[in-house]
Amino acid sequence: MTLFKKTATELQSLLHNREVSVKELTEESLNRIAKMDGQVQAFLSTNEEQALAKAEELDKLPMDGRGPLFGLPIGLKDNIVTKGIVTTAASKMLEGFVPVYDATVVDKINEAGLITIGKLNMDEFAMGSTTERSAFKTTHNPWNLEYVPGGSSGGPAAAVAAGEVAFALGSDTGGSVRQPAAFCGVVGMKPTYGRVSRSGLVAFASSLDQIGPITRNVEDNALLLSAIAGLDAKDSSTSPQAVPDFRAALTGDIKGLKIGVPAEYIGEGVSVEAKNAVMEALKVLESLGAEWEEVSLPHSKYASEVYYVISSSEASSNLARFDGIRYGYRAEGVKDLEELYARTRSEAFGDEVKKRILFGMYSLGAAQHGGLYVKSQKVRTLIAQDFANLFEKYDVIIGPSSATTAYKIGEKLEDPLTLYANDILTVPINLAGVPAISVPCGFSNGLPLGLQIIGKHYDEATLYKVAHAYEQATDFHTQTPVIWEGK
Repeated sequence: MTLFKKTATELQSLLHNREVSVKELTEESLNRIAKMDGQVQAFLSTNEEQALAKAEELDKLPMDGRGPLFGLPIGLKDNIVTKGIVTTAASKMLEGFVPVYDATVVDKINEAGLITIGKLNMDEFAMGSTTERSAFKTTHNPWNLEYVPGGSSGGPAAAVAAGEVAFALGSDTGGSVRQPAAFCGVVGMKPTYGRVSRSGLVAFASSLDQIGPITRNVEDNALLLSAIAGLDAKDSSTSPQAVPDFRAALTGDIKGLKIGVPAEYIGEGVSVEAKNAVMEALKVLESLGAEWEEVSLPHSKYASEVYYVISSSEASSNLARFDGIRYGYRAEGVKDLEELYARTRSEAFGDEVKKRILFGMYSLGAAQHGGLYVKSQKVRTLIAQDFANLFEKYDVIIGPSSATTAYKIGEKLEDPLTLYANDILTVPINLAGVPAISVPCGFSNGLPLGLQIIGKHYDEATLYKVAHAYEQATDFHTQTPVIWEGK
């Protein structure tokens, strides 16, 4: 059994009592990856030499002054820039690219004493919801290797679920932390837009992207968000609001909490299993003193279409930099500049990325600018106002993280419209910029289900309070896939 079934607090206790060293924890993670990742395929690369060297340095530091995450291994989604470690965004376009600087979140986890073990698989440039769109490999769900782990942060979620690392960072543009967390039975937080710096995150859609933590339990998640959040001079969209100690919110007291449950989140298109799991979760929260009512988010029915117009438009702009001139892949044997651009982008981008770039260019085209894109931004404002109206009366909004459990590998590859439609439960949160967390809330046919808890801007503390109270009243987070024990 891996040490990473223990919480961060329990691992710190082992370190302080000298029952385990930082180097031994690092070796535990690397050994676990060597043993498990042939089946799970979560890692694109490991950072063994640098990680072990850093572990030896950290072991020499005194116990006093060590923080709650000191010496613990972490995996990073491969769209987070890491100095000296290959960063590909799972695309042939960036194959072999070694950055010369660290993302701000990497600076912060280094300050906290975390050790980067390696880079994790994802859908190419974070475009996809199954992690089958990677240019390099398909990640498998540790609960059943025939199923996808979700996406686009499928590698981070699968690595934590398989016990390869205790912590991971993903990115969430339309649900890409919460949906894979739900599919893999772990905890995933999409913070408020602006809570965490995007400096050093390979951009997909800049007005929607947020880096978020994925962990095995709520307390670890709160610790990791406290470590990476805060104002950053390199990202003008970050907030100057003080970052609270999110662990202090884990009191278990939710008496009098008011919960809104949108009818749109438990209605048509949501599986019976997902709806029943949410209703059972509401009974648990009621038993803890909370109250809930059915409410409505009337403009959420437009969210999927609005999301794909806005995200594809921003993607077409952000990915214009990959042209074969400045960095990344370059086509060979071309006769002129025009052919260089065309062949480089044709040869190095995958089909899903090309599709979204073309749709984004169409949306932004002169003939469409006053139609698709501007109208989508207006509807986005209405979606955000729906949330604001509900938060005048309710503390949190609750629904499923995904309409179903995970799909079989290959099952939805030729059915992108179904995949897009399934994003309806997560994309409104990104469009509104509010935070949301997914916690395990049940199983169906051996596959996990996720409960999504949505909050007000910069009120992640309340989300952690509710998620922790629910987690402590249930045992879903304590269950592990069969492959944990090497069966």
